[in-house]
Amino acid sequence: MYKLILITLVVTFLSAHNPTPYSALGDVIYDNVSKIETLKQIDSYKLYADDINKYTSEVYEAKAQGYELEKAATSKTKKEYLNRLRALSKTNDYFLRSINNQYKESMKKDNFELFWQIINSGLINTYKNKKEIIDYYYKHKENINSAGVIDNFLEEDARLKATKDLQKKYYKSKKQLEVEKIKRIRENDKAAQKRLEEDLQQDLNLKKAEIRKIQRKELAD
Repeated sequence: MYKLILITLVVTFLSAHNPTPYSALGDVIYDNVSKIETLKQIDSYKLYADDINKYTSEVYEAKAQGYELEKAATSKTKKEYLNRLRALSKTNDYFLRSINNQYKESMKKDNFELFWQIINSGLINTYKNKKEIIDYYYKHKENINSAGVIDNFLEEDARLKATKDLQKKYYKSKKQLEVEKIKRIRENDKAAQKRLEEDLQQDLNLKKAEIRKIQRKELAD
């Protein structure tokens, strides 16, 4: 059995993909197995270390079988592999439910170390729970290590804020330019109107002067 596990590990490292047969079911199991294996480092899961080791060994064996099926498969071997994946999928789902329950429990009991370990396990949807995670961190930031997921969220939010501030500044500058443009147009219109009025007044003065000249001439005659 240990030889098979060793072969499986070698195959896994050399292969750039998960087995293709029933990949919709297998990918979830294979992508989660290394994360589930790290649960042994969490105090509340140390009692289940043997179960976790047994499960991970079964997953690696199934993965080796999946690679073999890529080379040659019969309906019988494919059915056996599918049944194997279905059984492993139930255990995978059990660990996911368990870790999500522990996540809620860690906040309820203010178990900060457990909270930090769980959100960095890769087994819960941190983006779905982002607001809750960040709110809880700010409430207890003096007791919670921000390394990992929280730091990534904080950096992401800082970049988003910087982008929004830049967009706001750009929008403000653009709006200011439009205001200044309208102001210049109005000032130009006023200047043009003033010149027009001055020209009209000058023409009117000239006409009045001409009329008075004619009137004086008529009186002199």
